Amino acid sequence: MELAGLAAEDVGHSDDRAPLVFLHGLTFDRTMWHSTIEHLDPGRRAVALDLPGHGESQAWENYDIEAVTDGVRRAVDEAGLDRPIVVGHSLAAVVATVYGSRYPTRGVVNVDQALQVAGFAGFVQSIAAQLRSPAFPELWKQFAASMHAELLPDDARKLVETTTNPRQEVVLGYWREVLDSPVEEIAALMANALAALRDERVPYLFVSGSEPEPAYRAWLAEELPQAEIVVFEGSGHFPHLAHPDRLAALLTGI
Repeated sequence: MELAGLAAEDVGHSDDRAPLVFLHGLTFDRTMWHSTIEHLDPGRRAVALDLPGHGESQAWENYDIEAVTDGVRRAVDEAGLDRPIVVGHSLAAVVATVYGSRYPTRGVVNVDQALQVAGFAGFVQSIAAQLRSPAFPELWKQFAASMHAELLPDDARKLVETTTNPRQEVVLGYWREVLDSPVEEIAALMANALAALRDERVPYLFVSGSEPEPAYRAWLAEELPQAEIVVFEGSGHFPHLAHPDRLAALLTGI
């Protein structure tokens, strides 16, 4: 099915439990959430979307964070979801965070995406020429290796390997703001989103595949005092695939 032009899977029914919206990471698709959805409490409403340019969703001209966030909002409206919990993995956790700062939501779940974006933006800008060159496929292999899919159970590892579709034009489109904007501007976008979440006291859960550095814990506690951190140790960048039952249990409690 489609919701506002995005390929989607819609299960369960609306009731007094908060509906869930699942957003996959860059180069993947909505099938990354199947195992989590299978472990949800029965009948709970859940919608998993293919982001623009991924899976069965058509390419867009603009993949900027605000544009994608607004696209998710249109899908939420078309699905008739009332104040969902938005769950995002990796880059989509940034989309989920911005969504929660702008639209009614009962919570945001960030799966393994650090929110101190300045360092990442600076690094990506330093290799911009390589990313835009024919060297992209080899460079992306290094990014993929850093996600440590080898830590996953065999079936989950195979899902990662067979689902990822790192098309250069899509990756560059989603990273356009990081590549082309001043680092300070990127940092300000995130700071403003966190301030809005903080002021509205939106529940925020950070699920990490490894223990965060103490400095990051301290920073997040300052920027978002309501944030809860849960660590699925030894999961690499895919804690939702390593322990879908544990993530589903966390979502049941929200």
